[in-house]
Amino acid sequence: MVSSSHEALHQICQKDTEGMIRSFRRLLHVPFPEPRAIAVVNTDLTEIEPVERRVDSLVRMDTDEGDFLLVLESQGKKDERKRGSWPYYLSYLYEKYRCEPVLIVMTQSRSTARWAAQPIRFGLPGWSSLVVRPLVLGPDNVPVIADETEAARDVTLAVFSAITHGKGADAAAILGPLATVLETVDPDSAVVLAELVESGLVDAQAKKIWKELMMPVNYFFKNPVAQKLREETRVEDWSEVILNILKWRDIEVPDSVRLRVRACSDLDQLKAWSERAIHVTEATELFDDDGA
Repeated sequence: MVSSSHEALHQICQKDTEGMIRSFRRLLHVPFPEPRAIAVVNTDLTEIEPVERRVDSLVRMDTDEGDFLLVLESQGKKDERKRGSWPYYLSYLYEKYRCEPVLIVMTQSRSTARWAAQPIRFGLPGWSSLVVRPLVLGPDNVPVIADETEAARDVTLAVFSAITHGKGADAAAILGPLATVLETVDPDSAVVLAELVESGLVDAQAKKIWKELMMPVNYFFKNPVAQKLREETRVEDWSEVILNILKWRDIEVPDSVRLRVRACSDLDQLKAWSERAIHVTEATELFDDDGA
């Protein structure tokens, strides 16, 4: 059964294909040519016979150095059947489109990444008739983007980072800066990207934190009436975000902390505290860097 995290890992490529290809060229350290044209291709590889085969996402990339099909596979765990299906996909796509297929596997698991990166070889010992060498993106080569400036520089990569690290302890560190940056992008895109992150997060606590961080963002982006009141009410919303994050992390909140958070009217300060709330071990640590 296909999971939401499985879908999120490759659907980000469909949401912002150009951004993901830019990320592939940056992260994979292989000579990706500069794209001349990019198009999302039908993922259905079904043959005339009743055997249904589908890749997760398929993108055509036309360049001055040739045309390529990026075969994007989201892989949750080791699956030895892929030793047959992945070479089949590449051969079939080459035969159908007559351009070079490139297999890119994306995973949230380090062990799955190591498994997927192993070449698939068919043929005699010492003489391979067919070799498939997947390119792999996983926790070891996708950076943890926990800095707001860096996240703003490439929002698509920041979302992909949050999804890729959705199983580990790094997930929470990414969420605060990413939530802040999503407030600055196109509202329709922000809602879609926020939902992809929520689908991709595997850790239950990280998912709760993300929902709370995105509560004011989702409300104001989706409710046209509320947009008129945005600047007046968002301070109160962010105050509650901070307190709820601490509550969900089972951190006791003294009345003095609660009063100080609710009394604050500085939106930037509240956002800074919301990011700290993800990491602190005591509520009073929220204010450690404020000179008080």
